[in-house]
Amino acid sequence: MELGELVGRRPFPAAGLLLGLTRRCPLSCAHCSTGSSLTTREEPDAGRLVRFVGSFTRENRPDVVMLTGGEPLLLPALVEELSARARAAGSRTALLSGMFFARSREIPPPVLRAIRGVDHFSASLDAHHEREIPRADVFRAVHRIRETGVAVSFHLTGEGADDPYLADITRAVDSEFGGQVPSLVNEVRAFGRAASWAAPARTGPEAGTVSPCAMAAWPVVAFDGAVLACCNQDTVDLRPAPAHLYLGHVDTDDWATVRGRALESPVLRMIRTVGPAHLAARAGASPGGASYCHGCRALGADDRVADEARSVAAGAVGALLDLTAARRGAAEGPVGVVRHHGCAAYAPLVLARVPAGDGSR
Repeated sequence: MELGELVGRRPFPAAGLLLGLTRRCPLSCAHCSTGSSLTTREEPDAGRLVRFVGSFTRENRPDVVMLTGGEPLLLPALVEELSARARAAGSRTALLSGMFFARSREIPPPVLRAIRGVDHFSASLDAHHEREIPRADVFRAVHRIRETGVAVSFHLTGEGADDPYLADITRAVDSEFGGQVPSLVNEVRAFGRAASWAAPARTGPEAGTVSPCAMAAWPVVAFDGAVLACCNQDTVDLRPAPAHLYLGHVDTDDWATVRGRALESPVLRMIRTVGPAHLAARAGASPGGASYCHGCRALGADDRVADEARSVAAGAVGALLDLTAARRGAAEGPVGVVRHHGCAAYAPLVLARVPAGDGSR
């Protein structure tokens, strides 16, 4: 599974699931959105995660399961088991790693077995990671992973389109891998350890403006086992979770239950279709905050929002609106998805170049 295919599924509700396996990580990057560290012990119960993924069926499963953290490869046996169970039901699996293991000349066998068990592997790389894991070591490890036949990509972050680091690292990746390894490029945002120094989250649109949110499409299993409807880190960490963004818990719910709540909620349908600011304006509610995401989290505090959402997006009509919005978002392709939600200037890098003489053009 190539990166472009994975990103292209992002607008479709419940087409994917994000699993945070642990908040532990041996790195101490200054921009870490989750505030991970090696001493952090916050993680869902492994057995309950296995049970949750084991509830997938051929008829009812996410297309893509993204394993992340913290550093998921601190738990290589769990990565193997979760990936095997997901793939047995027909899901494909992807894994995002901070590349701590690249310090070794050889990839440790348990880590390599876990990587071989997924359909896509993505390596995080940025100025902060490079202070702990040299670029050359990361490149060497990625070459080794490519040799196993697993599709690979880079997850690059920087401080915006004008960041000289992003210009440098994207040139280096292109040169090292001949344009054959794609990259998803994002901007560092003020979450976790970057909260005190990074640029704030994007401000919200004008009241009433239609601004759909594809980030409310894929459920997220947080580090305490709660399942949220949004991958915004402040939302994932907020307790109590906003009621309209809470989908359940891996201790008590299976995938079918979580998926049903994600797909059938009129409020979530409206967030995905027109966005939180437009929904608030329709309901006569306050915008709820300076940023887009603050406004979304505030929706649950006003009963008028739920009433308005039900009047527009309940039942079959709401399901059709939801699907139409997803198809509209997907029509722009993976490059369009990244332009909306990543670093727009580098969005084309989400697709690898076709080799000269490939014959598929």
